[in-house]
Amino acid sequence: MAGNLVFHAGEKAMEVIEREGLRPSMVKAVLGAAGGPKWLVLYGLDRAIFGSWFRGRTEQLFLLGASIGAWRFAAASLGDSSEGLDRFLSLYLGQSYSPYPGREEISSECVRMLDALLGGSGVAEILDHPFLRLGILTVRCKWPVKSDNKVLLSLGLMDAAVYNAVSRGGLRFFFERTLFFDARTNPPLGEISDFETIRASLSEKNLKEALLASGAVPLVMSGIRDIAGAPPGMYRDGGILDYHFDLPVLQDGDAADGLILFPHYANRIVPGWFDKRLPWRKPREENLARMLMVSPSKQFIENLPYKKIPDREDFPLFRGRDEERISYWNAVVGAGRRLGEEFLEAVETGAVRKLLRPIEEI
Repeated sequence: MAGNLVFHAGEKAMEVIEREGLRPSMVKAVLGAAGGPKWLVLYGLDRAIFGSWFRGRTEQLFLLGASIGAWRFAAASLGDSSEGLDRFLSLYLGQSYSPYPGREEISSECVRMLDALLGGSGVAEILDHPFLRLGILTVRCKWPVKSDNKVLLSLGLMDAAVYNAVSRGGLRFFFERTLFFDARTNPPLGEISDFETIRASLSEKNLKEALLASGAVPLVMSGIRDIAGAPPGMYRDGGILDYHFDLPVLQDGDAADGLILFPHYANRIVPGWFDKRLPWRKPREENLARMLMVSPSKQFIENLPYKKIPDREDFPLFRGRDEERISYWNAVVGAGRRLGEEFLEAVETGAVRKLLRPIEEI
């Protein structure tokens, strides 16, 4: 193994994998974090996992994504996972904006990408997928963060950040978690006590709007109002509350003996968007017990152009130089294919047993 990939496992996941190795049937849920262009480093992993490792699966698999994680999983849930992910990659790399785009321009480009990704049959393909069960996380906003007025929204977000610094629970005064889920099965989630959580079934009427809302970064994009099948209101980026997740996945019901797979771009799990600059804010241990987090190593990232993975700051960094940005992003995508190759090698040879690290060390 080349050491480009790191495997961090929770206590129960480590026990099972050390004893039995890792087979696709052991995984009952896959998580997809928010993070915008950061997902590009995971393209090779996604394609290996969904296009190869899970190929031929018949047992249902729950996908839970916020923001770009939800878009990745929507692409993987199209008729052919590899083709869906390839199409999404091409559309994402092809984004183009004026030097100083406003919310309307960015929102319009996202609508264009999603329309092209889904085409005429994509919504039906996702809702009818033989085994993938898509879950999309958004937030329903309260006053004043439900306003698209720039001043009010900015002040509301600053207040939310202050409340969150004192206690993550303070965000309940600003946001409600809303989970749009595949109506064919109940999501394998235990009791959720951190925030009020609304559940709404996905349908042909709301899947596109739920995806748009899940990626609607405040101040960067316009929020999405009054999504069909959910309570009326303003919906925004699911990463606000669930940036990298701190949820009771696989703790109740028939799936409680399974594993959670988390292909991740970082070596830290940040519960919510406002926690990025709070190094002490970590997920609860019980929510990590069944998790296997797979992420690029520091060595891998050091060898990338600019010694970093892509992020939203690349848009101003390469302002007016889209070709340079796309060239950099393509280089990361190319390097990331090695991550998919190493994942398949590790699980197929059983080497994953010896590569595990305790997830508590992150």
